[in-house]
Amino acid sequence: MGSQPKTESHPNLWPPFTQIGSSPPQQRIRSGKGALLHREGAPPLIDAISSWWVTLHGHSHPVLADAIAKQARTLEQVIFADFCHQPAERLAERLSKLTGLERLFFSDNGSTAVEVALKIACQWWHNRDEPRHQIIAFDGAYHGDTFGAMAVGERNLFSAPYNDKLFPVARVPWPATWWGDATVEDREHNALSVLERCLETPTAAVILEPLLQGAGGMSMVRPHFLKQVEHRVRQAGALLIADEVLTGFGRCGDWFASRRAELKPDLIALSKGLTGGCLPMGVTMASERVFGAFIGVDPQLTFWHGHSFTANPLGCAAANASLDLLEADPSQFLGFEQRHRPHLQALASHPRVQRPRLIGTLAAFDLVVGGTAGYLNPAGPTVKRIAMNHGVFLRPLGQVVYLLPPLCISDAQLECCYDAITKALDQL
Repeated sequence: MGSQPKTESHPNLWPPFTQIGSSPPQQRIRSGKGALLHREGAPPLIDAISSWWVTLHGHSHPVLADAIAKQARTLEQVIFADFCHQPAERLAERLSKLTGLERLFFSDNGSTAVEVALKIACQWWHNRDEPRHQIIAFDGAYHGDTFGAMAVGERNLFSAPYNDKLFPVARVPWPATWWGDATVEDREHNALSVLERCLETPTAAVILEPLLQGAGGMSMVRPHFLKQVEHRVRQAGALLIADEVLTGFGRCGDWFASRRAELKPDLIALSKGLTGGCLPMGVTMASERVFGAFIGVDPQLTFWHGHSFTANPLGCAAANASLDLLEADPSQFLGFEQRHRPHLQALASHPRVQRPRLIGTLAAFDLVVGGTAGYLNPAGPTVKRIAMNHGVFLRPLGQVVYLLPPLCISDAQLECCYDAITKALDQL
């Protein structure tokens, strides 16, 4: 017999997004391989959410591991303010080609990639001696947990203790849609009207999660709506920021959600799948037009921002290896939507399922439950517990259940995920 699972939380650890007083203790993972997490003293789990949406190609991928090991034997870190290196240059060239934006600024996670985009947008206007102060964001957004990212995100229980310290933001409705939605055009029209009124105030930037709001409830909008948003942003002369921390690197059925929606943002924030989930790294892409306002003999034009691990060579090596894998077989993400579709269509008829929706590698629906909707609805933890008992790891967002598996998941494993969800729904 193997060892028994832990029954107490570790005395020195503080897990994220976890109330220690009421949550079950963390389970120890001894290894991961492909779509599986191998636990101590318990059967393996299918990682159906890619370990918070980062594990793009699966766990312990040999190509990524080899790239990191090889780089570690050559150069593990160097100050990027004074020195450059080939892995960073190669990554910048590739991401510039894929995004259509010429300049890459490194940071260390998704929140800071967003912070960098916001700071660049505000300073861009300052450097042009045309200061604009208004930022416009969308209802339901989540952009991270640092102060600037919290400010442009939805104000909720995550940000409540800090609300008096967050800068004001103009808000626009997010006309989320789903299969069979007959009223989306009215909601889009209303949202665009609100956006037009907000843009009457000189605006530095509009920030959005293209096509898919992640932590805000896996809420999807139509590409046509985003094109209308972009048109109005351009008319107002504001900058457009795309937060693609979740949606980048094939997650929405194209290299980037901006590409699928045919948007051309001025700034794009990237992280999560950037390194295939192997190492923390963030990137903010900027247009040459934006970059140009920071160049000159006046030191005040400088973008005074940085991180100790800026352009970490190990992270760059992992990111380049991840791009190699995506480029070698783009059908992995281009065709993933069709793998989800028949399963979600079958699930959509369940009496506990409403508002099914699908884009790329992400399938989601809302639970039909009692009580107050939102992150604290108890139905989510119940589904999570039942699914884990059937070998699948989910982490619902309140009453929103979703699947966002690694690209390597097999058809049989994907079917197991939907079977586990069905069993959980039947037991609610």
